[in-house]
Amino acid sequence: MSGWQKISEFLALRRNTSLLLIALVLAGTGEKLWLGFAPKYIEVLAHGLLSAAQIVLVIGIFDALQTLLGALYAYPGGWLTDHWGQRKSLLLFSGISIAGYVLVWVWQSWIALLLGSFLFLAWSALSLPATFSVIATSLQSHRHTMGVGVQSLIRRVPMMLGPLLGGWLLTRYGWTDGVRYALALCVGMSLLTAAFQWFMFEDDFSRRRGDESQTKNTVGVSSSRLLQVEVVAAPTFFTVVKSFTPALRELLVSDILIRFCERIPYAFVILWAMDSGGVTAQQFGYLIAFEMVTAMLCYLPVAHLADKYGRRPFVLATFGFFTLFPLTLIWAHDFKWLALAFVVRGLKEFGEPARKALIIGEAAPELRARTYGAYYLIRDCTVTGGSFLGAWLWSISPQANFIGAAICGGLGTLWFWWFIYRRRKHG
Repeated sequence: MSGWQKISEFLALRRNTSLLLIALVLAGTGEKLWLGFAPKYIEVLAHGLLSAAQIVLVIGIFDALQTLLGALYAYPGGWLTDHWGQRKSLLLFSGISIAGYVLVWVWQSWIALLLGSFLFLAWSALSLPATFSVIATSLQSHRHTMGVGVQSLIRRVPMMLGPLLGGWLLTRYGWTDGVRYALALCVGMSLLTAAFQWFMFEDDFSRRRGDESQTKNTVGVSSSRLLQVEVVAAPTFFTVVKSFTPALRELLVSDILIRFCERIPYAFVILWAMDSGGVTAQQFGYLIAFEMVTAMLCYLPVAHLADKYGRRPFVLATFGFFTLFPLTLIWAHDFKWLALAFVVRGLKEFGEPARKALIIGEAAPELRARTYGAYYLIRDCTVTGGSFLGAWLWSISPQANFIGAAICGGLGTLWFWWFIYRRRKHG
């Protein structure tokens, strides 16, 4: 076996997963050029048109839409992937996102951002079940955590490069022209994304459809998870939810609490950094880069260890870092301390591949994409309220926002420790 083959085997790279990673880099870089700066951009566009309280509310609505649409699009994305196949679905999602970028580029208004979000968030939201499905159908089960880990690592490359380039554009050309240049680049990268997706194989999809038609009464899981004939023939959302194992349900509860911790301060971190920390748009891009580099350094070693020694301890650790991040912001009033806070924010990705691999492992094979979709639909629909709670707490004070987030994170961490980690360790 050659050196490249050994590397490919260690990183769980196959044709479809490799093409998927390229698509993730291109689409993600385009999106992150400007989306992370959107709350501040809304503040700029609405200045003089809305009051300060109204601007905070609009930012909260925009952030809530990101969470809500991620939830509402996840299950349809999984359904389309199961019925159309991975390649066709991903191409459709790319086309919808391009339409949203064009709308925001043509109509420079905070209203356009709210309306356009229904379109430009399509690829990242609708494609999530498809990306999990590609990993599940392309790799053996004992390689799932590494597959998710490599995908998560590659996702952080555009999350690092996008804000760096976007921050430079905003600093160089200002908020109005800088965002327009970023949106133009978004469209170009989305077109390249579609081109790479065109070359993905549908072999796994075709084989799964053939298997379903031949063995409708054989689900291929333990008797406790047998779904019966009608589930395979025409599974509904509620049937998919009923197929959740107890461990997946408890993970969902803890994950909801942790995502409240993340969402409450999410849209307002850039306002805190720029208004209270005194950083520029370009410096904020550097902060994001610190976060992403920290996350990327964790992914592969943690994924390897989680596949070898078990996933739950790493999930517990990542929930702890989620909780710690908002607390570090309270004392971060300059670039140095903000940099430390964003390193902690990067560490919250410590066990994300292990968490996603837990979902893969608990999902019935023929319902994987819809299981992912249902999981994220329930989680993110619930967590949408965190954006409004965050806006309300921010109107009281930034400190109230950060402390409220940390309380939710602490509860989520304790829930996971008690119901999943502790039971499996001592059960």
